Amino acid sequence: MLDFLWANWGTIVIAAAIAAVVVLVVVKLQKDRKKGKSSCGCGCDHCPSSGMCHKK
Repeated sequence: MLDFLWANWGTIVIAAAIAAVVVLVVVKLQKDRKKGKSSCGCGCDHCPSSGMCHKK
């Protein structure tokens, strides 16, 4: 087992870093959605998909 970890430590570290970034992005998107922020960054006045983001 240690031989496997030693032989692949670089790949394991990079995969863990990418997984951490993905988790942080998902958490940030969920927090923003709960606060009512839009993911596109523009106003929703003339957006045809505003009903999906901001349900009344």
